Amino acid sequence: MTTETSPVPSAPASAEPEMLTGSGAIIRTLELLGVTDVFGIPGGAVIPLYDELMTQTKIRHILVRHEQGAGHAAEGYASATGRVGVAIATSGPGATNLVTAIADAYMDSVPLLAITGQVFSTSMGTDAFQEADIIGITMPITKHSFLARRAEEIPAAIASAYHIASTGRPGPVLVDITKDAQQNLAPFIWPPKLDLPGYRPIVKAHGKQVQAAAQLLLAAKKPVLYAGGGVIRAQASAELLALAEATGAPVVTTLMARGAFPDSHPQHLGMPGMHGTVPAVLALQESDLIISFGARFDDRVTGKISEFAPNAKIVHVDVDPAEISKIRFADVPIVGDAKDVIADLTLAWADAVQGSEPDTTEWWTYLHGLKEEFPLGFTEPTDGLLAPQYVIQRIGELTGPEAVYAAGVGQHQMWAAQFIKYERPNSWLNSGGAGTMGYSVPAAMGAKVAEPDRVVWSIDGDGCFQMTNQELATCTINKIPIKVAIINNSSLGMVRQWQSLFYDGRHSFTDLNTGHGTAMVPDFVKMADAYGALGIRVTSKDQVDDAIKLALATNDRPVVIDFIVSPGAMVWPMVPQGVSNSFVQYAKDHAPTWGDE
Repeated sequence: MTTETSPVPSAPASAEPEMLTGSGAIIRTLELLGVTDVFGIPGGAVIPLYDELMTQTKIRHILVRHEQGAGHAAEGYASATGRVGVAIATSGPGATNLVTAIADAYMDSVPLLAITGQVFSTSMGTDAFQEADIIGITMPITKHSFLARRAEEIPAAIASAYHIASTGRPGPVLVDITKDAQQNLAPFIWPPKLDLPGYRPIVKAHGKQVQAAAQLLLAAKKPVLYAGGGVIRAQASAELLALAEATGAPVVTTLMARGAFPDSHPQHLGMPGMHGTVPAVLALQESDLIISFGARFDDRVTGKISEFAPNAKIVHVDVDPAEISKIRFADVPIVGDAKDVIADLTLAWADAVQGSEPDTTEWWTYLHGLKEEFPLGFTEPTDGLLAPQYVIQRIGELTGPEAVYAAGVGQHQMWAAQFIKYERPNSWLNSGGAGTMGYSVPAAMGAKVAEPDRVVWSIDGDGCFQMTNQELATCTINKIPIKVAIINNSSLGMVRQWQSLFYDGRHSFTDLNTGHGTAMVPDFVKMADAYGALGIRVTSKDQVDDAIKLALATNDRPVVIDFIVSPGAMVWPMVPQGVSNSFVQYAKDHAPTWGDE
């Protein structure tokens, strides 16, 4: 995202400033910033704000059932649109319930504005009822935080927070507002003067660095374009496509970047990392040049970092200078917005190549060979239960690429990243860096509020679903008809997989008793019915398509499909943690279909 010349929009001029309560100033500021939807739940320290919310019509407030749901819904709203998501909570436990969503947004660079109530300014520091130092608590997981003790401070605090959240590297910003600041009157002055010393995100990259990257690309025999989530946040997918087609270089898209480059494109190798495709993993590992756009070189992608891509030079492009060379030394560091940098690099490449394009025929011959030898696939379970990969694949095939897919965390997350074809940015929402169970349902809810004309699926696990399923009530009451696919293997599946592989099959405390045998606690179909949703259970392959089609045809309420899948299904490929990506024995063991063992 780029820095705007004027971060605060202007308002019609008036002779005398209007007198507003602090709560009125909150709402007016949000309106002037273009906010149309917020998620939250009231409490003692935000009653004045909620009283004002009730009297206005420009901002839709979605009353959630838990503050964590408000935070993840705001994340889903932001991730589906690129706009800032807004969550509201009261002081103390209300604010601390937002912490997980704030941390999640920080890890995944999601533009989030968290507004929390605080006790009276005269009571701060006295351990008053429902007092918590939420600014201190969230300091490591926010871009910045503001405390407004007086009504006149509110417009500048919220406008500054919105600006910081949405510029540079996006992320969460918290504004804590005392109850007396919400109640008191003050002149509403707009636009406020933003005093942000030191906050000057770099958007335009240094031209010589871009030219140096173009020269490395010209000399490379085995180049790879490594796209991270920053490409999505920067809205740079079109620029990435143009660069890839101009250079002919292969592209890999990380878990956070699925959809940044079309899966159907012949230059796309898939997702790299622990559960990535063999072509994507080995392309990075054996490359002589990696050009990284908005990626962190995190451990799930690199494996053992000291042995990652040993022969590759690195061009690292990121809007956050703190990320560059943090994990892998960058031969050419480029600080700047991905959208602008990629466009500049495409022009620099055209100037450098002068009709004599490098010969990467041998490189592509090798990569095509990997694609043929190691296609992504699965084998049918031997226990008679559904293959989860098949279920997720059919959801994607029957729904199509214009939908939004929000996953929880675990095996179903990886299968959804692997077996749904993503053709556009902002179609794949997940908790990548924090790995937050419970993300999916509220994130899907937020995405549906933001994109009401799109089909929105929550692809969840039976463990994740039980953490935030109360937001089904929010969906039913507010007519937010999301579709929920529970990939029910009756266990904490990813933990169980690690126990199977690395702990001699000792499945300690991972059985949830949700889908197999006589016990079914809870019964998800009955739960769906209790929440006013349509509940469906699928136990055989011949029922899968009909259930998905019924869900797609039902738009007057949420739908929950309980898919009973095999607990023995595993996510393949898999590079074990702490092992070099050159370790390809897993490929030989599971070729050619990466079937379950």
